[in-house]
Amino acid sequence: MFRKYLTMLAAVAFLVGLAGRAHATTTLKIGTLAPQDSPWGKEFKKWAKQVSDETNGELQLDFQWNAQAGDEVLMVQKIRSGQLDGAAVTAIGLAQTGVTDILLFQLPGMFSNWAKLDTVRSALKDDLAKQFEAKGFSILGWGDVGAAKTMTVGFQVHHPSDMQGKGVFFIAGDPVEPKIYSAIGGITPKSLSINEILPALTTGAINVLVVPPLAAEQLQWASRVTDINTQTIAFAIGAFIMSTPRLQALPPKLREVMMSHGAEMSDKLQSTIRNADAAAYARMKATKKTYDPTDAERHEWAKVFTKVCRGLRGTVFSPAMFDRVVALAAPPFED
Repeated sequence: MFRKYLTMLAAVAFLVGLAGRAHATTTLKIGTLAPQDSPWGKEFKKWAKQVSDETNGELQLDFQWNAQAGDEVLMVQKIRSGQLDGAAVTAIGLAQTGVTDILLFQLPGMFSNWAKLDTVRSALKDDLAKQFEAKGFSILGWGDVGAAKTMTVGFQVHHPSDMQGKGVFFIAGDPVEPKIYSAIGGITPKSLSINEILPALTTGAINVLVVPPLAAEQLQWASRVTDINTQTIAFAIGAFIMSTPRLQALPPKLREVMMSHGAEMSDKLQSTIRNADAAAYARMKATKKTYDPTDAERHEWAKVFTKVCRGLRGTVFSPAMFDRVVALAAPPFED
């Protein structure tokens, strides 16, 4: 009788263990610079809910907002080490994977409009995805940040020389922007993380921003800006990346839900972010001084951008990919 009782207890324990494993929750830790109430954050939260609902709670997305997981350099390092499973990053973060060709998409002067960027990105995204996979990362969806404008505090920038002696910065890990300042000359840029920019604006340590209006609003930089050059310098992009080994380790059902809803979220965010960036720009124009560069001033900037872009071919950018992007984008490079 006692032996039967032990056998029954063992059977019950086994079944309970199976049930516990069947409903075990897998939580993916995801880093992002975005505030949770930003347009990006709102879509990320919807994505997390869809994934949780469709998997009956078996898969949860735990977002670490506002750079809580560190800047983009650190987030990519954490994905490699297993401390994070994925991250929503800009092109600067994407380049930290080792795929520096991605920075071609936000080179100054490379694209004349979003449509041209879309055409080129669509043509090259499969090749780029293979490059990321070779580095151990999977792209779950491409995204955009906005159309970057030159914003300043207390002065205007018409000519490249107007930047000399001003408080400029570049995001840690960006190999391109320092080259632009070097080409202009007379500039000592500061390397800052995202969280260091607002304090630096407040103290006056920096007084120049080259960012999309939406980012300036969401990160509270816009209130310090007084003047905006209406020329779009570059189009800032990004993507949602995940550790390929971590993604492949998910059960097929969970992986499919994660990827399908990630693609849907990415498609929706494209129009959402571009519209939100345009609306943010309209709001800023209503309270800031805006000015249009003359054709002569545009030519001055184009010469700087051309020099920098061509100088990065073969160093930051592979010659083959650089030549493909230039052929497709047909930028107005100046000799």
